[in-house]
Amino acid sequence: MYCLETANLVHKFSEKEIVLNDISLQVSEGSIYGFLGPNGAGKTTTLRLILGLLKKQQGEISIFGKTFEKNRVGILKNIGSLIENPSIYGHLTAIENLTLLQKIYQCRKSRIQEVLNIVGLPNTAGKKARQFSLGMKQRLSIAIALLHNPSLLILDEPTNGLDPNGMIEVRELLTKLNQENGITIVISSHLLAEIEKLVTHIGVINKGKMVFQGTLDELKNKQKELLFIAFETNDNERAIRILSKENINPKIDGTKILIPSVSKNVIANIIQQFVNNNIEVYEVSLIKNDLEAIFMNLIKINK
Repeated sequence: MYCLETANLVHKFSEKEIVLNDISLQVSEGSIYGFLGPNGAGKTTTLRLILGLLKKQQGEISIFGKTFEKNRVGILKNIGSLIENPSIYGHLTAIENLTLLQKIYQCRKSRIQEVLNIVGLPNTAGKKARQFSLGMKQRLSIAIALLHNPSLLILDEPTNGLDPNGMIEVRELLTKLNQENGITIVISSHLLAEIEKLVTHIGVINKGKMVFQGTLDELKNKQKELLFIAFETNDNERAIRILSKENINPKIDGTKILIPSVSKNVIANIIQQFVNNNIEVYEVSLIKNDLEAIFMNLIKINK
Protein backbone atom coordinates (compact mmCIF):
# COMPACT_ATOMS: atom_id res chain seq x y z
CA MET A 1 0.00 0.00 0.00
CA TYR A 2 1.20 3.49 -0.83
CA CYS A 3 1.27 6.00 2.00
CA LEU A 4 1.82 8.81 -0.50
CA GLU A 5 1.15 8.83 -4.22
CA THR A 6 1.20 11.56 -6.85
CA ALA A 7 0.14 11.22 -10.46
CA ASN A 8 1.24 13.44 -13.34
CA LEU A 9 2.03 16.53 -11.26
CA VAL A 10 2.79 19.55 -13.42
CA HIS A 11 3.73 22.96 -12.08
CA LYS A 12 4.63 26.08 -14.05
CA PHE A 13 5.83 29.47 -12.91
CA SER A 14 5.11 30.68 -16.46
CA GLU A 15 4.40 29.09 -19.83
CA LYS A 16 8.12 29.01 -20.55
CA GLU A 17 9.23 27.96 -17.05
CA ILE A 18 7.98 24.44 -16.32
CA VAL A 19 9.25 23.48 -12.87
CA LEU A 20 7.66 20.02 -12.67
CA ASN A 21 6.68 17.84 -15.60
CA ASP A 22 4.65 14.68 -15.01
CA ILE A 23 5.92 13.81 -11.52
CA SER A 24 4.52 10.51 -10.21
CA LEU A 25 5.77 9.44 -6.78
CA GLN A 26 4.92 6.16 -5.07
CA VAL A 27 5.94 6.02 -1.41
CA SER A 28 5.27 2.65 0.23
CA GLU A 29 3.90 2.61 3.77
CA GLY A 30 6.66 2.02 6.33
CA SER A 31 9.46 2.97 3.92
CA ILE A 32 12.16 5.62 4.02
CA TYR A 33 11.91 7.25 0.61
CA GLY A 34 14.89 9.28 -0.59
CA PHE A 35 13.83 12.01 -3.02
CA LEU A 36 17.05 12.91 -4.79
CA GLY A 37 18.18 15.45 -7.33
CA PRO A 38 20.58 18.35 -7.83
CA ASN A 39 19.75 21.76 -6.42
CA GLY A 40 16.95 23.33 -8.45
CA ALA A 41 15.66 19.99 -9.75
CA GLY A 42 12.16 20.51 -8.31
CA LYS A 43 12.34 18.61 -5.00
CA THR A 44 11.12 21.41 -2.73
CA THR A 45 8.38 22.44 -5.17
CA THR A 46 7.09 18.85 -5.21
CA LEU A 47 7.05 18.63 -1.41
CA ARG A 48 5.32 22.01 -1.12
CA LEU A 49 2.58 20.81 -3.48
CA ILE A 50 2.16 17.62 -1.45
CA LEU A 51 1.73 19.65 1.74
CA GLY A 52 -0.64 22.17 0.17
CA LEU A 53 1.87 25.02 0.52
CA LEU A 54 1.56 25.64 -3.23
CA LYS A 55 -1.67 25.51 -5.20
CA LYS A 56 -1.83 22.43 -7.39
CA GLN A 57 -2.12 23.22 -11.09
CA GLN A 58 -2.31 19.77 -12.67
CA GLY A 59 -2.18 16.18 -11.47
CA GLU A 60 -3.38 14.18 -8.47
CA ILE A 61 -2.13 13.81 -4.88
CA SER A 62 -3.25 10.95 -2.64
CA ILE A 63 -2.11 10.51 0.98
CA PHE A 64 -3.16 7.63 3.24
CA GLY A 65 -5.33 6.43 0.35
CA LYS A 66 -7.35 9.67 0.31
CA THR A 67 -7.46 12.54 -2.16
CA PHE A 68 -5.60 15.48 -0.63
CA GLU A 69 -7.97 18.19 -1.90
CA LYS A 70 -11.06 16.57 -0.36
CA ASN A 71 -9.42 15.51 2.91
CA ARG A 72 -6.84 18.25 3.47
CA VAL A 73 -7.37 18.95 7.19
CA GLY A 74 -7.58 15.32 8.26
CA ILE A 75 -4.52 14.36 6.23
CA LEU A 76 -2.35 17.23 7.50
CA LYS A 77 -3.14 16.25 11.09
CA ASN A 78 -1.24 13.05 10.41
CA ILE A 79 1.81 14.60 8.70
CA GLY A 80 4.93 16.12 10.25
CA SER A 81 7.14 18.26 8.03
CA LEU A 82 10.31 20.30 7.83
CA ILE A 83 10.59 22.32 4.63
CA GLU A 84 13.79 24.29 3.98
CA ASN A 85 14.78 26.21 7.13
CA PRO A 86 13.91 25.17 10.72
CA SER A 87 10.83 27.11 11.89
CA ILE A 88 11.77 27.94 15.49
CA TYR A 89 11.82 31.03 17.68
CA GLY A 90 15.40 31.84 18.67
CA HIS A 91 14.45 33.76 21.83
CA LEU A 92 12.55 30.78 23.25
CA THR A 93 13.81 27.52 24.74
CA ALA A 94 13.10 24.15 23.14
CA ILE A 95 10.29 23.52 25.63
CA GLU A 96 8.77 26.97 25.02
CA ASN A 97 8.87 26.43 21.24
CA LEU A 98 7.16 23.08 21.63
CA THR A 99 4.60 24.41 24.13
CA LEU A 100 3.30 26.93 21.56
CA LEU A 101 2.60 24.15 19.08
CA GLN A 102 1.35 21.74 21.73
CA LYS A 103 -1.50 24.19 22.37
CA ILE A 104 -2.21 24.45 18.65
CA TYR A 105 -2.16 20.68 18.13
CA GLN A 106 -4.00 20.16 21.44
CA CYS A 107 -1.87 17.15 22.28
CA ARG A 108 -0.94 16.23 25.88
CA LYS A 109 1.82 18.24 27.61
CA SER A 110 3.83 15.13 28.42
CA ARG A 111 4.39 14.71 24.70
CA ILE A 112 6.84 17.66 24.79
CA GLN A 113 9.39 15.83 26.92
CA GLU A 114 8.77 12.64 24.96
CA VAL A 115 9.79 14.18 21.62
CA LEU A 116 12.78 15.95 23.20
CA ASN A 117 13.95 12.55 24.46
CA ILE A 118 13.34 10.99 21.03
CA VAL A 119 15.50 13.56 19.21
CA GLY A 120 18.22 13.60 21.87
CA LEU A 121 17.53 17.01 23.45
CA PRO A 122 16.36 16.02 26.95
CA ASN A 123 18.39 18.56 28.94
CA THR A 124 18.04 21.89 27.15
CA ALA A 125 15.39 23.52 29.37
CA GLY A 126 17.32 26.73 30.11
CA LYS A 127 19.01 27.22 26.75
CA LYS A 128 17.60 29.58 24.13
CA ALA A 129 17.18 28.11 20.65
CA ARG A 130 19.45 30.78 19.15
CA GLN A 131 22.29 29.28 21.19
CA PHE A 132 21.76 25.85 19.60
CA SER A 133 24.16 24.42 17.05
CA LEU A 134 22.73 23.81 13.57
CA GLY A 135 22.44 20.12 14.39
CA MET A 136 20.48 20.88 17.57
CA LYS A 137 18.17 23.21 15.62
CA GLN A 138 17.52 20.45 13.11
CA ARG A 139 16.74 18.06 15.97
CA LEU A 140 14.34 20.57 17.54
CA SER A 141 12.62 21.05 14.18
CA ILE A 142 12.17 17.29 13.88
CA ALA A 143 10.81 17.25 17.45
CA ILE A 144 8.26 19.88 16.39
CA ALA A 145 7.32 17.75 13.38
CA LEU A 146 6.85 14.73 15.69
CA LEU A 147 4.87 16.53 18.39
CA HIS A 148 1.42 15.44 17.17
CA ASN A 149 2.59 11.84 16.58
CA PRO A 150 2.30 11.77 12.76
CA SER A 151 2.33 8.67 10.57
CA LEU A 152 4.20 10.41 7.74
CA LEU A 153 7.27 12.63 8.09
CA ILE A 154 8.34 14.86 5.17
CA LEU A 155 11.80 16.41 5.49
CA ASP A 156 13.41 18.73 2.97
CA GLU A 157 17.24 18.54 3.10
CA PRO A 158 17.38 17.89 6.89
CA THR A 159 21.16 17.29 6.84
CA ASN A 160 21.92 20.45 4.83
CA GLY A 161 24.80 22.37 6.44
CA LEU A 162 25.52 19.73 9.06
CA ASP A 163 29.01 18.44 9.79
CA PRO A 164 29.67 14.69 9.34
CA ASN A 165 28.85 13.96 12.99
CA GLY A 166 25.58 15.90 12.72
CA MET A 167 24.64 13.95 9.59
CA ILE A 168 25.24 10.66 11.39
CA GLU A 169 23.11 11.77 14.35
CA VAL A 170 20.17 12.77 12.13
CA ARG A 171 20.49 9.56 10.11
CA GLU A 172 20.44 7.41 13.24
CA LEU A 173 17.46 9.35 14.56
CA LEU A 174 15.42 8.87 11.38
CA THR A 175 16.28 5.17 11.20
CA LYS A 176 15.08 4.78 14.80
CA LEU A 177 11.83 6.64 14.10
CA ASN A 178 11.15 4.41 11.13
CA GLN A 179 12.06 1.09 12.73
CA GLU A 180 10.76 1.62 16.24
CA ASN A 181 7.80 3.91 15.62
CA GLY A 182 6.78 2.74 12.15
CA ILE A 183 6.82 6.25 10.71
CA THR A 184 6.99 6.52 6.92
CA ILE A 185 9.64 9.08 5.99
CA VAL A 186 10.14 11.09 2.81
CA ILE A 187 13.51 12.84 2.79
CA SER A 188 14.83 15.04 0.00
CA SER A 189 18.53 15.57 -0.61
CA HIS A 190 21.14 16.19 -3.28
CA LEU A 191 23.64 13.91 -1.49
CA LEU A 192 23.28 10.29 -2.60
CA ALA A 193 26.34 9.15 -0.65
CA GLU A 194 24.63 10.19 2.59
CA ILE A 195 21.08 9.14 1.70
CA GLU A 196 21.97 5.63 0.52
CA LYS A 197 22.90 4.74 4.12
CA LEU A 198 19.38 5.56 5.25
CA VAL A 199 16.71 4.89 2.64
CA THR A 200 14.85 1.82 1.41
CA HIS A 201 13.42 3.43 -1.73
CA ILE A 202 14.68 6.15 -4.05
CA GLY A 203 13.22 8.60 -6.54
CA VAL A 204 15.57 10.70 -8.68
CA ILE A 205 14.39 13.97 -10.21
CA ASN A 206 16.27 16.21 -12.62
CA LYS A 207 15.02 19.41 -14.25
CA GLY A 208 11.47 18.68 -13.14
CA LYS A 209 11.34 15.12 -14.49
CA MET A 210 11.56 11.75 -12.73
CA VAL A 211 14.53 9.80 -14.08
CA PHE A 212 14.41 6.83 -11.68
CA GLN A 213 12.10 5.38 -9.05
CA GLY A 214 12.45 2.10 -7.21
CA THR A 215 14.09 0.32 -4.30
CA LEU A 216 17.67 0.92 -3.24
CA ASP A 217 18.48 -2.62 -4.43
CA GLU A 218 17.10 -1.84 -7.89
CA LEU A 219 19.35 1.20 -8.09
CA LYS A 220 22.32 -0.89 -6.97
CA ASN A 221 21.55 -3.39 -9.73
CA LYS A 222 22.34 -0.62 -12.17
CA GLN A 223 25.96 -1.00 -11.07
CA LYS A 224 26.05 -4.22 -13.09
CA GLU A 225 25.21 -2.21 -16.18
CA LEU A 226 28.21 0.03 -15.51
CA LEU A 227 30.90 -2.65 -15.06
CA PHE A 228 33.83 -2.39 -17.47
CA ILE A 229 37.01 -4.34 -18.15
CA ALA A 230 39.99 -2.05 -18.76
CA PHE A 231 43.02 -3.05 -20.86
CA GLU A 232 46.27 -1.14 -21.08
CA THR A 233 48.43 -2.14 -24.05
CA ASN A 234 51.34 -0.85 -26.11
CA ASP A 235 49.15 -0.48 -29.21
CA ASN A 236 45.57 0.48 -28.42
CA GLU A 237 44.64 1.15 -32.06
CA ARG A 238 45.41 -2.41 -33.21
CA ALA A 239 43.85 -3.80 -29.99
CA ILE A 240 40.59 -1.95 -30.76
CA ARG A 241 40.50 -3.39 -34.31
CA ILE A 242 40.87 -6.91 -32.89
CA LEU A 243 38.08 -6.32 -30.38
CA SER A 244 35.78 -4.89 -33.04
CA LYS A 245 36.19 -8.04 -35.14
CA GLU A 246 34.93 -10.01 -32.12
CA ASN A 247 31.76 -7.85 -32.04
CA ILE A 248 32.93 -6.20 -28.81
CA ASN A 249 32.29 -2.47 -28.59
CA PRO A 250 35.44 -0.88 -27.09
CA LYS A 251 36.09 2.74 -26.16
CA ILE A 252 39.15 4.69 -25.14
CA ASP A 253 39.47 6.23 -21.67
CA GLY A 254 42.84 7.97 -21.43
CA THR A 255 45.50 5.32 -21.96
CA LYS A 256 43.08 2.40 -21.44
CA ILE A 257 40.59 0.49 -23.55
CA LEU A 258 37.23 -0.14 -21.90
CA ILE A 259 34.82 -2.94 -22.84
CA PRO A 260 31.54 -4.01 -21.17
CA SER A 261 32.01 -6.69 -18.52
CA VAL A 262 32.53 -10.18 -19.95
CA SER A 263 33.32 -13.65 -18.56
CA LYS A 264 36.80 -14.76 -17.50
CA ASN A 265 36.99 -17.09 -20.51
CA VAL A 266 36.34 -14.21 -22.90
CA ILE A 267 38.99 -12.08 -21.15
CA ALA A 268 41.52 -14.93 -21.46
CA ASN A 269 40.70 -15.26 -25.18
CA ILE A 270 41.14 -11.51 -25.73
CA ILE A 271 44.52 -11.52 -24.02
CA GLN A 272 45.59 -14.56 -26.10
CA GLN A 273 44.63 -12.75 -29.31
CA PHE A 274 46.57 -9.67 -28.25
CA VAL A 275 49.65 -11.79 -27.56
CA ASN A 276 49.28 -13.67 -30.87
CA ASN A 277 49.29 -10.30 -32.63
CA ASN A 278 52.39 -9.10 -30.73
CA ILE A 279 50.42 -6.63 -28.63
CA GLU A 280 51.85 -6.26 -25.14
CA VAL A 281 49.27 -6.24 -22.31
CA TYR A 282 50.41 -4.14 -19.35
CA GLU A 283 47.27 -4.25 -17.23
CA VAL A 284 43.77 -5.78 -17.06
CA SER A 285 41.42 -4.38 -14.41
CA LEU A 286 37.74 -4.19 -13.43
CA ILE A 287 36.12 -0.76 -13.22
CA LYS A 288 33.01 -0.68 -11.07
CA ASN A 289 31.05 2.54 -10.65
CA ASP A 290 29.61 3.30 -7.20
CA LEU A 291 26.09 4.60 -6.56
CA GLU A 292 27.30 8.19 -6.73
CA ALA A 293 28.53 7.55 -10.28
CA ILE A 294 25.19 5.92 -11.18
CA PHE A 295 23.35 8.95 -9.78
CA MET A 296 25.50 11.35 -11.79
CA ASN A 297 25.04 9.16 -14.89
CA LEU A 298 21.24 9.32 -14.52
CA ILE A 299 21.43 13.11 -14.25
CA LYS A 300 23.79 13.36 -17.24
CA ILE A 301 21.65 11.14 -19.49
CA ASN A 302 18.50 13.12 -18.68
CA LYS A 303 19.84 16.64 -19.09
